[in-house]
Amino acid sequence: MKIILATGIYPPKIGGPATYCRQLAERLSKQGHEVIVVTYGDKVESGKWKVETVPLGLPVLRWFSYAKKLKEAGSEADVTYAFSSISCGIPLMLSGLKSKKVLRLGGDFFWERYTDGSGYRGLRAWYASKCPLAFIGRRVMGWILRRFDHIVFSTDFQKDIYAGVFSRLPSSSVIENALELEMVVPMEHHIMQKPFKLLFMGRFVNFKQIPLLIDAAAQIPEAVLTLVGQGPRDVALRKQVERLGLDSKIRFVAPLSGKEKYEVFGSHDLLVLPSLTDISPNTALEARSVGLPVLLTDQNGLSPSLHSGMSIADVSTVKKLVEEIKRIQQGYSVIAESASQKISGRSWEEVALETQNLFATLCAQ
Repeated sequence: MKIILATGIYPPKIGGPATYCRQLAERLSKQGHEVIVVTYGDKVESGKWKVETVPLGLPVLRWFSYAKKLKEAGSEADVTYAFSSISCGIPLMLSGLKSKKVLRLGGDFFWERYTDGSGYRGLRAWYASKCPLAFIGRRVMGWILRRFDHIVFSTDFQKDIYAGVFSRLPSSSVIENALELEMVVPMEHHIMQKPFKLLFMGRFVNFKQIPLLIDAAAQIPEAVLTLVGQGPRDVALRKQVERLGLDSKIRFVAPLSGKEKYEVFGSHDLLVLPSLTDISPNTALEARSVGLPVLLTDQNGLSPSLHSGMSIADVSTVKKLVEEIKRIQQGYSVIAESASQKISGRSWEEVALETQNLFATLCAQ
C-alpha cells in the first residue's frame, strides 16, 4: 500500500503525534509499504521513508500549502492517515485526495482552546455544557469527523465521549498506544523518602492543572515537587513558584526520554497527574512499569485492569488534591506494594500490525 502519514509535528519536535508518526512510519516501511510523511516545519529527521515539509506560515493560510503538498505526495495513495482533526484534517479535505481518509483522534482542538482560556470543565462535561465554544466545537468537529472514512481512538473512554456527542459518525476502532518496557528495571517495593518526592511529567498546558499541583505542594510541608516538561505555560508556572517563594521546594526539569526518564521515575515517591481529562495517560503506565505509585485524575481513559498501584480520584480542587496526597502518604506501603506488580507492555510492532490490518480492510471495501 501507499500510505500518507499527515502530522502537525515530527521529530526532532517533541510530542505524542511526532513520536507516534515516526514509530509508525518505521514499522510500516519495514512491512514493505510505501510511506510518505507530510508535516509542518523545515528541519526534520530523515529515514528510509520520504518526509515532505510545509512551512508554518500564517494560521489558516498554511492549510492551503499543506493541502497542496498532500495532493502532490498523495497521488495514487491508498490511505491518508491524519494525526490532527484541524491542522491536518482540514487540509486533507481541501486536497481532494481520493484515498481512504483515516483520522487518529488525539487531543480535542476546541476543548484545549477552552482550557487555554482558564476553562475548568473536563472534556465530557464541556461538550455537554452551553459554553459558546462548545457549541462551535460540536458543529465544526461533527462536520470534520463525518468526512473521514474511519476514526481511530486511543481508548474506549475517548470513543465513548465522542459517540455520546456526535451522531452519524463513520466507522471507528480503538488502537491503544504502545508501551515499551525494554529498558525498564522494576523496583521490588518502593520505600517512601523524606522529604516526600512528588513528580509531574508532561506538557505545560492549562488542562494539565499544574498550578493546582503547585498550590497543593505548597500546603504539604514535608513534600517537594519536580516538574518535568515544557510548554506554553512554562513562564507562568515559574512566576507562580517564585511568587509563592517555593524555589527551594519546586524544581523544573527539561523533557526527558529513554533511560533518563525511568531514572527520574525511580527517584520519586509519587507521580501526580491532575488533568481535567487524560484520554490516554501513557506516562502513568510508564511510571507504574518501574514500581512508582501514581495519583491520577478520575477523568481518564485507563482500563480498570491497569489501576493497580494507582489512586484514581477527583483532584479538581487544591483541597481535594492535598487530601488525596496526604492519604497516600499515610498508607504508602500499601500502594507501593501494589505498584511493584508487573504490568504488560505493548510494542510498536503490535500497533503497526493493527494499523496495517485496518488499512487493508478499508481498502478492500
